[in-house]
Amino acid sequence: MTEIKILIQGYAKQIEGGWLANSTVALVKTSSKNIIVDPGCNREKLITALNAENLKAEDIDFVLLTHNHLDHTLLAGIFLNARVLTTEEIYKNDNQTAHGNIMHCTDLKIIQTPGHCNEHCSLVAPAENGVYVIAGDVFWWTDGETQTVDIEKIDDAHPQEVNMEKLIESRKKILKIADYIIPGHGKMFKVEK
Repeated sequence: MTEIKILIQGYAKQIEGGWLANSTVALVKTSSKNIIVDPGCNREKLITALNAENLKAEDIDFVLLTHNHLDHTLLAGIFLNARVLTTEEIYKNDNQTAHGNIMHCTDLKIIQTPGHCNEHCSLVAPAENGVYVIAGDVFWWTDGETQTVDIEKIDDAHPQEVNMEKLIESRKKILKIADYIIPGHGKMFKVEK
């Protein structure tokens, strides 16, 4: 059965002249594969979290990048044995092919969830206690912000490229299928149906 664990809870705090931010880093373990979703940008925290799981970077089979913002993607290169998946493609070194929204040898599904940026995807992971969606920045909260699921809420911290209409549709899509949502920044939450 699939196991989902949050290695680093994502955070985003505006500071003078910029941000202190790292994405949520999720570990998904299937019967035969170890998957990292959004490895983030804080190397020390990531290595410490992997060590706590008795894993090394070499033990990771796949890395899924929900979108191309550096607070989510910067550390993808430390996983030397992993295949790296983006919204539509899978890379193994310089070999690039389409993945068809499937993660090989797993029951995990990639869904397209644009809005925060045009190329954005999320991972659907069925587990024993429900369906988890690792949503990247379809949902996210800055530090200190009240975490409420208002599908039409957007704040100044989102990038200029946000397409609010697409973001709302992506949020609705995820809320229909998820029992639990792991946002790009902030705490995991249960979907009240």
